[in-house]
Amino acid sequence: MYKALIEDIFSDSEEEEEITFPATDQDLLILTEKFLGFEIPSKVFLQAISIADYDCAAAFRYVDNYLATRKNKNKRRQKNLLLLNSAVGFENN
Repeated sequence: MYKALIEDIFSDSEEEEEITFPATDQDLLILTEKFLGFEIPSKVFLQAISIADYDCAAAFRYVDNYLATRKNKNKRRQKNLLLLNSAVGFENN
């Protein structure tokens, strides 16, 4: 009886490892399509494919995080360009 209680205390569900699955051909196709329309370094693409080789879900998270970061950088650049344009117009007046 005591042994069962001790095992329950030390078996924490948060510490259990996730089961990972490699990407199928269909998953790799979807992963590749996510990159369409973006100029990305080949290193990023190859990294996503190598992650997908052992963990499909992690590969999709990697791609989503990369694209989100890239979009945020582009928004900041556009905002800075707008500020620079308005500052130049102000100095000419």
